[in-house]
Amino acid sequence: MMTTASQRMPLIDALKAIASQLIVLHHLASYGPLAAAGRDLLPGTMGWLFEYARMAVQVFLVIGGFLAIRGLSPNGEALAGSPLPLLWKRYLRLSIPFLAAIALAIIGSAIADHWLDDEAIPARATFGQWLAHATLLHGILGVDSLSAGVWYIAIDFQLFALTALLLWAGRRRLLAPALILATGIASLFWFNRDAGWDNWAVYFFGSYALGAAAWWAGDRRQYLVWLSLILTVGVAVLLVDFRLRIALALGVALLLGCSRRTGWLERCPEIAPLPWLGRISYSVFLIHFPILLLANAVVAQFDTLSDTATIAAMLLAWIASIAAGALFYRFVESPSASQRISGAIGKLMLGPLSLAAKLPGAALLMARLRRA
Repeated sequence: MMTTASQRMPLIDALKAIASQLIVLHHLASYGPLAAAGRDLLPGTMGWLFEYARMAVQVFLVIGGFLAIRGLSPNGEALAGSPLPLLWKRYLRLSIPFLAAIALAIIGSAIADHWLDDEAIPARATFGQWLAHATLLHGILGVDSLSAGVWYIAIDFQLFALTALLLWAGRRRLLAPALILATGIASLFWFNRDAGWDNWAVYFFGSYALGAAAWWAGDRRQYLVWLSLILTVGVAVLLVDFRLRIALALGVALLLGCSRRTGWLERCPEIAPLPWLGRISYSVFLIHFPILLLANAVVAQFDTLSDTATIAAMLLAWIASIAAGALFYRFVESPSASQRISGAIGKLMLGPLSLAAKLPGAALLMARLRRA
């Protein structure tokens, strides 16, 4: 979370707020008896949400690349030090709220399973399933997800890791951006056209790279060069194989690049409650699915719902998802909460580590590891 006025970017807050709510509404239109009742009542709206609202993930992909480059290589420079500390920090940033949300999803699924018979409810979790999620390998290993949309968390980490590794491999000012661009082009023209790659970062890296290029386009001296490059590559990709999701990513990248150059990125009017919704967007994304499952479980107890009751139930499920996300942000994801949780984990680990250090031969082993 940004802490000063000069660091805040209201446009990104607004984009994240809108995109996160579209994802919630997509899942509301996709799962359980509430979705079925909604499709009967509002077939056009619910059909659109089911078919197109999921594309809002492209907004997060482009913003992710934009912000990653802002932190890692704001002027196109290579990454000087080892990327491993950055990857560990990123893992903790994602995984602490993610694993808390998975625990709540397991509980929510178990409760909903008593009241609702629906294929949307994940099967009872196993330790192997949890471990695959904890290591962010659930997609690669083909493990059934414990909550909707959690594939994105693993992909986000993969994308950040790939970006850091490419910047580190560049070692030179011009080579680092060239590697990002080349990998992004390969993704857009090849990998993203083959769904068999959709558990790997290269499938999504084109949109992420568009976000990176959008940040570099904000440089006054290179504005036209990068903007022309984004447009040329984007149009060529769409001419070869038009994909609406890539057209959306291209539009968001152009918006961010132009907004950074003109200063509108920071001066965009703040329309309540978008800044707040943008701030809690990750928490809403993580926690909304078990809330929707519980809402569907309650609805399943009624044989029929009137039109008014159906609309009221959908609105309440949506509002409950936002409220749960706000609470989750306050107690789990926010910087202060995250620090408390990280500190508690550190203290729990200190005991076993201190005990291990007292074992016979521990000092000799540590000395050998240091020499290695």
